[in-house]
Amino acid sequence: MPGRRSTTFTEVELEFMQLIWEQGETTTEEMQRALNKQGRELADGSIRKILSILIEKGHLDRRKEGRGYVYFPRTVRQEGRSSMLRDLLDRAFEGSVPSLVAALLGEKSVSRKDMKEIREMIERHEEGEK
Repeated sequence: MPGRRSTTFTEVELEFMQLIWEQGETTTEEMQRALNKQGRELADGSIRKILSILIEKGHLDRRKEGRGYVYFPRTVRQEGRSSMLRDLLDRAFEGSVPSLVAALLGEKSVSRKDMKEIREMIERHEEGEK
C-alpha cells in the first residue's frame, strides 16, 4: 500500500527552500550557483526537478521571465517550520506535545539559558490566553 504524499520538506527540498527564502526569488542558474557555493553540485535537470516538486507541493510558484522562469516562495519560512513541526509531532510523538517536550528536555544540549527562554515563552503564551 503506498504511503501518503507528504507536503513537508525532504532534506534537499528544505535546503532549496532555505536558499529561496534568503534570496526572495531565484532562477535555476542562480540556484545552481548558490548550491555550488555550499559545495553541492547538481545538474540543471536535477534542480528543475526539485523545483517542480516544490511547486507540486504548493511551496513555490514561478513566473515566466525571458526564456526561463523565476521561482518564488508561496510558503513563508515560519509556515514551513510549523508544518514540519506538526508533521514530526504527529508521526514521531502521536500528537503529544508533552512527549515532544520531554524528548527535547531529555537531551543534554538544553542549556540553562534555553530553559529560561522556554519558561518566558510559556509565561507570555499563558498571559495571552487570559
